[in-house]
Amino acid sequence: MVRKTRSKSDAQPGAPSVVIGWREWVCLPDLGGVRVKAKIDTGARTSAIHAWKIQPFEKDGASWVRFELHPNQDDNKTRIACEAAVLESRMIKSSNGQEQRRYVIRTPLRMGPYVWPIELTLTRRDEMGFRMLVGRTALKPGALVNPSKSFLCPTPA
Repeated sequence: MVRKTRSKSDAQPGAPSVVIGWREWVCLPDLGGVRVKAKIDTGARTSAIHAWKIQPFEKDGASWVRFELHPNQDDNKTRIACEAAVLESRMIKSSNGQEQRRYVIRTPLRMGPYVWPIELTLTRRDEMGFRMLVGRTALKPGALVNPSKSFLCPTPA
């Protein structure tokens, strides 16, 4: 009988590709490389980030948006000026049931050693506990969220 040995890189069927905690440090390389403590929320469909001074404009005939990120909780002094192409404008229903029209951008998300594109809405999150929310559609395919653990991925630089 010939037995095939598996290497660590061989994924087992049904095995998660990455296990993450309910909160993780993430990096947004195309948005100034900003590092944000994010809540991983599988109950939320859409991802959101705390953005200020959101101003739409046109660039080469396309819709763009200019905004400021305040990535650190309880710190409005740290500001990162950003610009991004607008993917669309979408009605989002918040956890309290209110609907709000938000700009949606596409940007890479880095979590630990992994990088993949996500859709991200821009909104004020002053009253929220986290400056960024990673919704279920932004999770890496095959990701498993361990709700009893935090910061399982290496912190991005």
